[in-house]
Amino acid sequence: MVWKYQAAAAMTLGMAALGVQGVTTNYSSTVDPTKLNIPNIPQTTSHDVAAQCQYYQPPFTLNPKEWPTSWEIATSNGMNTSAEFTALYNSIDWTKAPNIQPKTLSAEGGLNLQGYDVQGDKDCWWSASQCTKPKAADVNPDIVQCLEPNTWGLTYDDGPNCSHNAFYDFLEQNQQKASMFYIGSNVIGWPYGAMRGLKDGHHLAGHTWSHKLMTTLTNQEVLAELYFTSKAIKYVTGVTPLHWRPNYEDFIAMGSNGTFNTVGNIVLSHEINNMTMDFAVQNYPAIKKNYKHVVDVATCMNISNPYIEKSITYPTFDQLVSKNGSTVTGSGVSPAASGSSSSMGAQTTVNAALFIAALFGVGASLF
Repeated sequence: MVWKYQAAAAMTLGMAALGVQGVTTNYSSTVDPTKLNIPNIPQTTSHDVAAQCQYYQPPFTLNPKEWPTSWEIATSNGMNTSAEFTALYNSIDWTKAPNIQPKTLSAEGGLNLQGYDVQGDKDCWWSASQCTKPKAADVNPDIVQCLEPNTWGLTYDDGPNCSHNAFYDFLEQNQQKASMFYIGSNVIGWPYGAMRGLKDGHHLAGHTWSHKLMTTLTNQEVLAELYFTSKAIKYVTGVTPLHWRPNYEDFIAMGSNGTFNTVGNIVLSHEINNMTMDFAVQNYPAIKKNYKHVVDVATCMNISNPYIEKSITYPTFDQLVSKNGSTVTGSGVSPAASGSSSSMGAQTTVNAALFIAALFGVGASLF
């Protein structure tokens, strides 16, 4: 997994599948992801930054007592002792989790590798050896490449950003889908942005609640960062993501020199601010020129159901390439065959590695 971004250079990323047997969450959503309604207001239509970033009343009631403090560690605001989180934490058999101690920061604020066996790298720490396949049993490996050759897995971290209308309009005009790794605090702060991401047909995934260095956190803190991010995305959009991600060699040119003739790549980009979104727009033509296909990660990995809910499906790679994939209408993706909205209801059951694989397949530093 690669979680660090530098303005001019990106490296291939990894995503740990949130996959654990039977963890039951207590959050719900009244939002039908196949019938999203985004109002026509300046915050959702204007390209003026000031207008877009004006606060607006969310389309739902939010009880502050049920959420961490925005942009603070997800155990904040008493979440670590809440009945909801305690029940979740206790539902996990922690004796089966790898015994990995939190890493520390250096005086300069970087990750401290001193005293760690970088060669052996028993913890599969990406910052130490670029490890992406955990050595512990029953922990999911990271997704670090597209299965399809000559394919660019298009991803953006840190959204939804309040001023992304022009950027999302650009992607829509180019009929381009991407994997959007959303920060929980941003989802709650700018819910219409997250709703548009899904409605436009992008693949939504998590990027933690507060953007902390995950390998420096305790099990409880990591679980809270992932849980409340999934809760936020579910609450706002009606879907529960199955993937998350905790920089930039010249991967653009490598698309036409044979490097990816047998397998595609996945590259980390950002929508955190106008500079990074402008950078993405400027580089998009070169990416399209050098790669045969530019698609979201769910499609390049043939993951038709990247959410717990089955009411939203994505085309396979072959369907997209042959133009047999679903037409972008309504939610931007095709409803499940049943047409029912499985996002409604009081509880969501997540398959057990939901948090354990995510927790301990962290084989990387977050940024």
